[in-house]
Amino acid sequence: MPPFLIVFTLLSCIHTPANSAATDTILAGQSLAVNDKLISGNGRYALGFFQTEGTTNWYLGIWFNAVPKFTPAWVGNRDNPVKNTTSVELTISHDGNLVILNRSTMSIIWSTQANISRNSTTARLLSTGNLVLTDSSNLSEFLWQSFDHPTDTFFPGAKHGWDKATGLNRRFVSWKSLTDPATGVYYYEVDPAAVDQIVLVALNSSIPYWSSGAWNGKYFSGIPEMAARHSISAKFVHSDKEKYWTYKLVPQYMDPNMLTRHVIDISGQMKTFIWMKGTPDWVMINAQPRDQCDVDAICGPFTICNDNNFPQCNCMEGFTITSPKDWDLEDRAGGCSRKTKLDCISNRGTTHTTDKFYSMPCVKLPKDAPEVDAAASASECAQVCLNNCSCTAYSFGDNGCSMWHNKLLNIRALPCSGTANSNGETLYLRLSAKDVQSLKNNRRGIVIGIVTGTGVFVLGLFALILLIMIQRNKKKNSGQILSDSQVCTGIIAFGYNDLQRATNKFTDKLGVGGFGSVFKGYGMVLLEIISGRRNSCASCPSGGNVDVYFPVYASHKLLKGDIKGLVDHKLDGDIKLDEVELACKVACWCIQDDELDRPTMGQCVGS
Repeated sequence: MPPFLIVFTLLSCIHTPANSAATDTILAGQSLAVNDKLISGNGRYALGFFQTEGTTNWYLGIWFNAVPKFTPAWVGNRDNPVKNTTSVELTISHDGNLVILNRSTMSIIWSTQANISRNSTTARLLSTGNLVLTDSSNLSEFLWQSFDHPTDTFFPGAKHGWDKATGLNRRFVSWKSLTDPATGVYYYEVDPAAVDQIVLVALNSSIPYWSSGAWNGKYFSGIPEMAARHSISAKFVHSDKEKYWTYKLVPQYMDPNMLTRHVIDISGQMKTFIWMKGTPDWVMINAQPRDQCDVDAICGPFTICNDNNFPQCNCMEGFTITSPKDWDLEDRAGGCSRKTKLDCISNRGTTHTTDKFYSMPCVKLPKDAPEVDAAASASECAQVCLNNCSCTAYSFGDNGCSMWHNKLLNIRALPCSGTANSNGETLYLRLSAKDVQSLKNNRRGIVIGIVTGTGVFVLGLFALILLIMIQRNKKKNSGQILSDSQVCTGIIAFGYNDLQRATNKFTDKLGVGGFGSVFKGYGMVLLEIISGRRNSCASCPSGGNVDVYFPVYASHKLLKGDIKGLVDHKLDGDIKLDEVELACKVACWCIQDDELDRPTMGQCVGS
């Protein structure tokens, strides 16, 4: 082989990295490795490989390059993830298509699949976020573009709708879950019917659960707030060749530090977000439909949706979450499954079933229930349902008997008005007899628990009030030491605790009388008579700053010979001091601590 041919062959086998410096282009013969990326000219978007959290799956995608929170906007191989990134690269193949290539096996994982017969193509990430494939000789002609194959995000400038000539339908489809960009449950498209509007539809249905209303030349009639958004200019085109709508950002009204994101979320809602430079995350400014429970089958089968609760989705009684892992990732397509199989399924050979119905009041029923004319009463309606094993629920109301078969979807909780079911209807859910009995026991247990708890609370409250009242009465009845300014008149009632303290817990017994015991204390009546004061009055001054007990004070006066100082001042000195002195001595003799030291009554009289 001539030397120049050998050199040409070798050069054609060499793949040069696409971004030895930041670039937005992959040329023929270049490749993009797993750790490389393209960056659009304005720096807003980036293209490369990314791995979803908690998985080993890798995808080719476009994301917002300036936003701190990683946010993919387009995924090329959404339904065919790369499991092993060894020898994987993005390159232009021999037929001119952009492909994800496993170089070790030379197998193609994903391709643009454009109808191209030349290999002089160039891949470029535009500043609009559009990944395009062009001929190197004519960069303005797009052989393929990611805008024609969107995933879940509507880029400004992209067309959303139908190409009637090719049959291409540019519609947006939600992710399967928070970490799985595979084709999800909901899509957002231009209405294929005659009405110029956009609709949201579940993939397993042909009936929209939300529509924008007709285009009136400026905005969709169901989204009047579009008229107030001067930063966005929208347009709807309906011709023989195309039917689509698009929007663009108006520069004079746009903040250069702001990005917008229009996406169909895994919640089934079309949401609009904005991001401001310097902030960590997106902020939602609009969602359609506004209520989560308006989304078709948002919670999956055998669930109940409640807009007033968080989370909105919960399993019906007798059911449990089918896949808790998927549920946590907001993929609720699997909904809930029965805890116990129906008797008609477990015992198919029998003609009699033990299945029961569990009532669910205050619910909004789905609209797709066939009416059963043969059932003229609620009991007949129930029996007709029991006779068919596929029947999972029934309702009987003003419109007669309605039944649902197999999976039960779109049950929505409504607020009950007191005990009346005025805000909704009652659904009778078919369950096994075991589950119905268990629910009845649970209800009974809840009622008993509430009643018991209420009773314990009331008794505790009553006991607390009683204790407070007793404490208050004790305080009122307790003897109190009077201040010097108080007058010692009348009888003072002592509380039990006061008597207990005064008598040293009733251990100092003085004697026994007729009235009882007497104790010490992409008993000093004689001293009280002499002095004219009660022993229970305030302490007496000792001459200093210390007050002393009255009997001690009296004995000190007696020892000092100051008999007159003990006598009641109301007598005005009209006394015989020797008689008073004798009376004071007898009184002091009678109040000795030791009862053996005290005189008998005969000795007192003899004195």
